[in-house]
Amino acid sequence: MTKTLSNQGMDPEKQNIQGNRLSERFWPYGDLSEQPTEEELIALESDLRAGLFQDGEETLSVTLVFPVFKGADYEEAVTRAKASAEYREVGTGEALRHRARFFPGEVFKLRDLYDLISRNITCEVLINDRPVPYARDLWLPLIWFLTFR
Repeated sequence: MTKTLSNQGMDPEKQNIQGNRLSERFWPYGDLSEQPTEEELIALESDLRAGLFQDGEETLSVTLVFPVFKGADYEEAVTRAKASAEYREVGTGEALRHRARFFPGEVFKLRDLYDLISRNITCEVLINDRPVPYARDLWLPLIWFLTFR
């Protein structure tokens, strides 16, 4: 730092602090809230959420991802998807996907939605928000056993 009239008598440590101090009027994030909103927390990837909040135990979840489809069942499918534990719409236009996440206590809701959308289209089945081999053919029938509890 160059010597000026304002910092001539200062020791080098104070000069360094003064030279690196941020100006408050140029701070671009002055009006952001301290805590994330509920929508921001839901939109987090599951791995990022686990890393940030360090959830001790991860419960089993099944996520159904389906696109917009033509038919009378579409509105009913969206209504049932919104009734899930976590619901998100990803993308826009033709790339719009509905993501409905269910936990073991909601196995009947999961089965009803899957039956409704599997008649019209193929959907993605994710286990703990990850694509797993044979999720539709192996994991879903295993989940259906929870209906007998």
